[in-house]
Amino acid sequence: MKKTRILLSFIIVIGLITLVESCDSKREPGKVYMPDMAYSRAYEAYAPNNLAKENINYNPAPVEGTIRRGDLFPYNLPDDSTGYRLSAQVKDPLPPLDSVQMKEAGRLFNINCAICHGPNLNAQGPLATGGKIPAVANLTLAVYVKMPVGTMFHSITYGKNNMGSYASQLTREQRWMVIQYVKSRQAELSAGTESATGDSTTTTK
Repeated sequence: MKKTRILLSFIIVIGLITLVESCDSKREPGKVYMPDMAYSRAYEAYAPNNLAKENINYNPAPVEGTIRRGDLFPYNLPDDSTGYRLSAQVKDPLPPLDSVQMKEAGRLFNINCAICHGPNLNAQGPLATGGKIPAVANLTLAVYVKMPVGTMFHSITYGKNNMGSYASQLTREQRWMVIQYVKSRQAELSAGTESATGDSTTTTK
């Protein structure tokens, strides 16, 4: 009988403690296992922080070898003469752009490329005609009309002659979109020149 009373008292005490702890405050979540993981501090990318001084090892760079969801595979040819030569074999991974995508590709071209190459690809952009950037490529010339798309991609990715790299301004997909736009415009301009001259062998100069 005495043991039963002791056990009953123990159960009542535990119940009262549990009740008090659980009803202490509706604003408190109670006891949390590993609170640093449940309630981690907010961190704003690129903002100044003291993580290194606090001995917190944080590396914002993506894991090496990983690819962002929906992104194209990395371009692995090196930025040298061998890579430039091999780039001619690289194929466009995108399907032909529809009208909406082509319009977006044209917008990207006008923002990033037309300032030098001009809206008509003939090196008559404001930086070229103003003498700010010398020797701008005239993309209507036969050498560029015949240039493989992979070589164009290589040049946009790494830069070529007076043109710097646009890898930070345009994603891999956007670079391929711009190339499809350039090839489409080259075909249009070549067709217009042939129609005007009546000579299908004439190339735009």
